[in-house]
Amino acid sequence: MIHKLVSAPINLVIKIGEKIKEEADKELYDLPTIQQKLIQLQMMFELGDISEEGYKAKEEELIIRYEVAKRMEMEQWEQMTKKK
Repeated sequence: MIHKLVSAPINLVIKIGEKIKEEADKELYDLPTIQQKLIQLQMMFELGDISEEGYKAKEEELIIRYEVAKRMEMEQWEQMTKKK
C-alpha cells in the first residue's frame, strides 16, 4: 500500500513525460504538418517575408524532418507487416 502511494506520483510524471514526447514527435515528424510548413515557407519566400538564406536554411531543416518521418513511417509499416 505504501509502495503504491510513493510510486503513484512517479508513475504520473512518467506518463506525462511520455505524452509530451508523443506530442513533440507528432509535431516534429507528422508528414502533413511538415508538408504544410513547406508550403507556408514557400509562400513567405515568394511574398518577400523571408530572405533567401533563411528560406534555404528552414527548407533544409524541414526536408530532413520529412525524410526522417518517412523513414519512421516505413519502419512502422515493416513492423506491422511482419506481425501478420
